[in-house]
Amino acid sequence: MKESQSLTNNLLMEVDFLSNRLRNIRQSFKTTNNKALKERLFSENKNIFKRVNEIYKIAELLNKKNNEKINFSNLLVEITERTLNENKFERNLFFL
Repeated sequence: MKESQSLTNNLLMEVDFLSNRLRNIRQSFKTTNNKALKERLFSENKNIFKRVNEIYKIAELLNKKNNEKINFSNLLVEITERTLNENKFERNLFFL
């Protein structure tokens, strides 16, 4: 396994974890009435979104350096795009 593939696999696992955490945050936000918890969830959501965005930029760089049409970096780009779009779609949840 090449070094970039190892990096890509680690980033794929991280995005998977962060994506699940974002879903859990949204669910908790919907069900709680505690103002302090909502503020913490909002802050955590923002920080995770920033990290996923950073990973997306890394994925694009890795993908540009790879000539193959089907590869892990392409998958990483797709998964991070989906996570970012899902989070943007439900962003208004935090402003209810």
